[in-house]
Amino acid sequence: CLKFLGSRHPTLVLPLVPELLSTHPYFDTPEPDMDDPAYIAVLVLVFNAAKSCPTMPALFSDHTFRHYAYLRDSLSHLVPPLRLPGNGLDLVDSRCGSGSVESAQLFLQQSLNRVSTIQNLEAPGAQDLLDFTIRDLQRLGELQTELAGAADFCATYLRCQLLLMKALQEKLWNMAVPLCLKQNVTATAAAQQILEETYKLEFLYSGLDSRQVATIHHVRLQAKALQLILTARTRQGLDPLISSCEKFLQDIESFQRLFLTEMPHLQDSFVDKLLELMPRLSSCKPVELVKILQTTLRQSGLLQLRLPEQIHRATATIIEPTGESDNPLRFTSGLVVALDIDATLEHVHDPQNTVKVQVLYPDGQSHVIHPKPGDFRKPGPDRHRLITQVYLSHTAWTG
Repeated sequence: CLKFLGSRHPTLVLPLVPELLSTHPYFDTPEPDMDDPAYIAVLVLVFNAAKSCPTMPALFSDHTFRHYAYLRDSLSHLVPPLRLPGNGLDLVDSRCGSGSVESAQLFLQQSLNRVSTIQNLEAPGAQDLLDFTIRDLQRLGELQTELAGAADFCATYLRCQLLLMKALQEKLWNMAVPLCLKQNVTATAAAQQILEETYKLEFLYSGLDSRQVATIHHVRLQAKALQLILTARTRQGLDPLISSCEKFLQDIESFQRLFLTEMPHLQDSFVDKLLELMPRLSSCKPVELVKILQTTLRQSGLLQLRLPEQIHRATATIIEPTGESDNPLRFTSGLVVALDIDATLEHVHDPQNTVKVQVLYPDGQSHVIHPKPGDFRKPGPDRHRLITQVYLSHTAWTG
């Protein structure tokens, strides 16, 4: 709240700075304690006001500059980048200056361009390149908070590609099924993980355009194809395979309907090759369809991801309950007890309809609660606060 109060009312904060920071124009004053939450809250208010009031830093004392540098590192989401003239130096936040953001964006783009060359590498080299790039993007997201969403999105996408590449490595497909049961289990787990990651990519990030959504669905289709191939290799019986093949063909047709306008950008991709073979796939036997899928999937390359411009990851931070209370909440079987919930939501679209509270009980049961629309507050752009109560009740269980 103090962050937005300072940024929206800098002219009101300016005349109060000497009093808020306990400074004097002629006399030295004691340095406040940085362990005092009240003083940190005041600094958050003042620094956010100073962002749009260039005359305010002249009222700061020397220790205020040091405290800014400390808070900029520890509470970067609350303290904005400032140009502070202190001790004859310009204290500029080197991580979040405009030039630094531009350099970070260039690095992100170069990383994606570098990965696009993995088709020219052998499998070990390609996997190493993906590993290094994922690590670099994760580190970039930690250092550059403005690009954390885009960096994390790209790293997750490349992780899906790495999992797919490992699952399709040569030795798995050149061995008889009884000789590679362990590899089949690994590939099955990789396909399931790719599916989970693609749903996170689609629904945990805001600001995606249709081409990026099409790219996510393309990876999901590859994971479904891998699951179908593994099903044919490891399960007996023709009926389950027939139904799985029919479902996969429906997924291909659904993809084409949803992303018809994006198909020109998907030339020579896995789905593009399947659509060319669609008449043959629709009429062939399941075993032949699986062989075609296996060949096409192993020959398909990495579909390059276009750099997201304004993308943010949705997050929810539970403030209460903390989970560290010395007094555990107790209630009698069959009766009801109220539990206060306080949570901060960042970049969550339409929280009144999308946010739910899940309660897990010790016996494994779970309840999903839909908060009332009036329980949501909006203290700032892309930010919501959920303050509500959930009611706990359970029958007796034995443990």
